[in-house]
Amino acid sequence: MSQYQVNATRTGESAVVVNKVLKNTYLLLALTLAFSALTASLAMASNAAPVNIFVMLIGFYGLLFATHKLANSAWGLLAVFALTGFMGYTLGPILSYYMATSNGSQLVMTALGGTAFIFFGLSGYALVSRKDFSFLSGFMMAGFLVIVAAFIANLFLQIPALQLALSAAFMLFSSAAILMQTGAIINGGERNYILATVTLYVSLYNIFISLLNLLTAFGGEE
Repeated sequence: MSQYQVNATRTGESAVVVNKVLKNTYLLLALTLAFSALTASLAMASNAAPVNIFVMLIGFYGLLFATHKLANSAWGLLAVFALTGFMGYTLGPILSYYMATSNGSQLVMTALGGTAFIFFGLSGYALVSRKDFSFLSGFMMAGFLVIVAAFIANLFLQIPALQLALSAAFMLFSSAAILMQTGAIINGGERNYILATVTLYVSLYNIFISLLNLLTAFGGEE
């Protein structure tokens, strides 16, 4: 077999693997979003109290760690549903709060629509352009450190302007994560669909919450 045929075979096999990872990632993402919506609905129906921020952080990072440790086994699927179900439950009280406002339904639907628009737009761009967005890693690391510092400061200062800046920063950071993760799948840097799903899910969660905060602030509800 010639070198050209070998390269063509490898390219074909690579394309099959990429398509499989993409298919599994988007399928699992759809299922986890549906499960998250279910747990959020249950929390709203039961009038669940807002989850303490420290409990939320411990639960999130604990389940995230478990998902990463189990990502290469069948238990990884259970871990990712536990994580997204937990995040959905924490979202329930937040949605109840917004729905209680005068234009709450409109705010939530607008935030959902905006989140979907951003996700499909960024994913579509990454899929069509097939660019390698790994160059964003440095920006994301710097952004993560800034966000953590601002988040800790806001826990004590409770400055509205800082909260809005955090929401905008989360949106930019999460948008970059979507581009980087999708690009990694396309270009062979990510072959684990469980880890890819978690990255995309958390990015969507952050964008949705950030949009809710920004829409509420600029809509004059706060």
